[in-house]
Formats: sequence, C-alpha cells, structure tokens
Amino acid sequence: QVQLVESGGGLVQAGGSLRLSCAASGRTFSSYAMGWFRQAPGKEREFVAAIGDTTTYADSVKGRFTISRDNAGKTVYLQMNSLKPEDTAVYYCNGRLGPQESWGQGTQVTVSS
Repeated sequence: QVQLVESGGGLVQAGGSLRLSCAASGRTFSSYAMGWFRQAPGKEREFVAAIGDTTTYADSVKGRFTISRDNAGKTVYLQMNSLKPEDTAVYYCNGRLGPQESWGQGTQVTVSS
C-alpha cells in the first residue's frame, strides 16, 4: 500500500484559491486510482474528486476544482478556485488499487466569508 501525506490546507477568503498536495510513497503509485474526500463538522465524509482512467467531480465542485496527478513525482493535486464558505472541511487524500486502500491524515481548509 502507498503512504499518503496531504499539505496545502489553510485559511482563505471566499472567492480565493488554494492548492492541496498529496505526496505518496510506494512503487505502485501509478496504478492507484487517486481521489479527494472532505468532511465538515456534523456532516458525513463526502466525495470531492477522483482521477484514474478518467476524472470525476462532485456536482458541488464542478467548474471550480481540478484534480491532477504527477506519477513521476508521486503526487496528486487538488486545485481549488472560487472557494466558498461551504467548502470548509478537512480534506483527505485517498488511493485505491484492487483490495488495497490508503488514506492520508487530512488537512484543514477554512474559507471565511
């Protein structure tokens, strides 16, 4: 399994941008489908975006967020633009390969009004 470490979270004003990074270790990284999830206080963890053979986005972030990956650098990114207060959550990096699944520790994103 891969080990995942997120970075790039922080405080940003509404309408601003932030880029999250997820650094991975392991030689099989390129074979993993990677994704981002988030969890706000009092809410269930929800899907945000994923990249494997195709890219997929939650309706709530379409047109604003972009997921990408650098297999050589073993990193997955989440570019977040036009941020809204409702985007405030802990963001988690996820990787899947068959029965294997890995999660990062999470990084806090706070969007102020």
